[in-house]
Amino acid sequence: MTTTTMTPDPELDLLDDLTLLGEAQRGSTGAFNALVRRYERSVHNVAVRLVGRTGAADEVTQDTFLRAYNALDRFQGGDFRPWVLRIATNRSYDELRRRRRAPDSFEELAYEPPLAWTTLSRHEDPMARVERLELAETLAAALAQLPFDQRVAVVLSDVQGYPYDEISTIIGVPYGTVKSRLSRARARLRTILGGREQPDRRRTPVGGEHRFAATKVAS
Repeated sequence: MTTTTMTPDPELDLLDDLTLLGEAQRGSTGAFNALVRRYERSVHNVAVRLVGRTGAADEVTQDTFLRAYNALDRFQGGDFRPWVLRIATNRSYDELRRRRRAPDSFEELAYEPPLAWTTLSRHEDPMARVERLELAETLAAALAQLPFDQRVAVVLSDVQGYPYDEISTIIGVPYGTVKSRLSRARARLRTILGGREQPDRRRTPVGGEHRFAATKVAS
């Protein structure tokens, strides 16, 4: 499924998620493709910041939607976005486990997304762009130092801007656990970015127990 080349359907794209899900569960691939168009950027943005390689993030994104499509008959209600992001975070964790090492291309963690997936201006001042990408690379290198569960929480909250209750649904932990993970992660990032600890660009612990066990919806 090549998500970025699908032709938009104006009528389907106007429908809400619940209606599209119902149509997709009744066999409408057009309805499911409308959901892909709506959320592929969000899934890819999360994946690339978790796995650290745009190529791997592309694969995670495509596999995420394929698994979601194959699991439509087992979807038991709720919002589509947290459900599909839950699959994406699990797939990202699986990718890191497969590699048995941390993201090693920080230039890609601070990647410049294709213009089709970005809101960045085509006319951005070159110096401003350089400064922004340098800052993004610094932040990405620091982010890669976090344990996977804390990294996911920061990416979902501070990068993507999702509310705590939705993050709780995505990663399958209580609201209070989301807050505590974010608190620890932010403290760790302040330490790293404050210069008291240099980011280690070689390896990040993945952590054997942080795959979200309640989220394996589409193996």
